[in-house]
Amino acid sequence: MIPRSASETLCRLAKGFPIVALTGPRQSGKTTLAKAVFSDKAYVSLENPQEREFAQQDPQRFLLRFNDGAILDEVQRCPALLSWLQGLVDERGRMGDFILTGSAQFDLISGMTQSLAGRVGRIELLPLSARELAGAGKLPLSLDEMLLCGGYPALFDRTLTSNDWFPNYVATYLERDVRQLIAIRDLSQFQRFVKMCAARSGQLLNLASLGADCGISAVTAREWLSVLEASYLVIRLQPYHGNFGKRLVKTPKLYFLDVGLMAWLLGIRDTTSVATHAARGALFETFVVSELIKQRFNTGYPVDLYFWRDNVGHEVDILYEMPAGIQAIEIKSGSTFATDWPTAIQKWRGLIGDKALRPIIVYGGEGNYERGSCQVLGWREL
Repeated sequence: MIPRSASETLCRLAKGFPIVALTGPRQSGKTTLAKAVFSDKAYVSLENPQEREFAQQDPQRFLLRFNDGAILDEVQRCPALLSWLQGLVDERGRMGDFILTGSAQFDLISGMTQSLAGRVGRIELLPLSARELAGAGKLPLSLDEMLLCGGYPALFDRTLTSNDWFPNYVATYLERDVRQLIAIRDLSQFQRFVKMCAARSGQLLNLASLGADCGISAVTAREWLSVLEASYLVIRLQPYHGNFGKRLVKTPKLYFLDVGLMAWLLGIRDTTSVATHAARGALFETFVVSELIKQRFNTGYPVDLYFWRDNVGHEVDILYEMPAGIQAIEIKSGSTFATDWPTAIQKWRGLIGDKALRPIIVYGGEGNYERGSCQVLGWREL
């Protein structure tokens, strides 16, 4: 197993909460991580029909089997268990008693909010980060290879290519997760919707346009997008709420959470195609944003990332607040620094003044250096 940055956070939460919930997309490594960190606990998968039937028919007896707690995998398959867990952990008063994993947010998170308030510590696990891959000596040699394969653990733990992995992953996602979350008659139409979302990663979200391109209403597009968010395929990044400058864009931007899946959905099948594809810039931006989100998830922090854009097209890709001020990050896929890259950031700095920290430019080249008033980071330095 490739060591995961979230391990330390899991251990920390297990010292302060009787229940720890580990959620994330299917095949992101949740079960492997839970078993590695809590190797002394019993393990039960609620994907197992016998175990699931037992849990549904007699949840109290099901739970009382585990005197020392347990890892309950894919717990969204039996959300009724959460109410019974509340009474059991209150009675025992032990921290880190049960570890829950789940691939879908809807039932699991609503159940935690209603039944387990104050009793559960939650962490979200996305596929492997570039930092985790580098620590294990498995970071792809080139940026284009990184953009092609993404970070799903199976691509690094097994002898698999992305062209073998992603078709089966998408088919499983459509047949199992989507059918669990929402009643969709035409899965092929939903798959087209997923592909159209991939083509819009890194762009301002226009639900009416997205729906029209897929032959569905804006209302249906909003509903289907919620499914993608609930299963950790995409995320919406909100515009920064600070009151500087006029006529700011208030529409969120859409991002995929794994760049390899995005590339496959766009029909990209090899590194040569990555290098020449019109969406390479969007792929790189998606990669950087997903890496920043992984860093926050792995430490248990919320995704407090935003972007800034005015009505004439000046844009800063990422903004986030720090105690000392506001950090701006500009993302450029080119491998050689260009003198016009800081233009948008300088425009933004003129509006915000002293609150602005030294801007960072993440680019598709190598190294870590200063250029003018900016810190320049190569893609391996994230």
